[in-house]
Amino acid sequence: MDDDLRKLPQFIRLSQRTHTILIQNIVLALGIKAVFLVLTLVGAGTMWMAVFADVGTSLLVVGNGLRLLHGGRGKN
Repeated sequence: MDDDLRKLPQFIRLSQRTHTILIQNIVLALGIKAVFLVLTLVGAGTMWMAVFADVGTSLLVVGNGLRLLHGGRGKN
């Protein structure tokens, strides 16, 4: 944060991008959970598949969130 009001539009854009990425992360995580719930109910999902999917989802969510750091550089 900064006390320079000229940066207010930049902060608003950042908050909008943050909201978009947050929604993407929630949809991605819940979507993968739903897929594995269906696979388990059908009998095709195993515990190890679910564990690997959960870890993979965590990595994807963190990677997606890191886009905020990369996109904000050099735009002063």
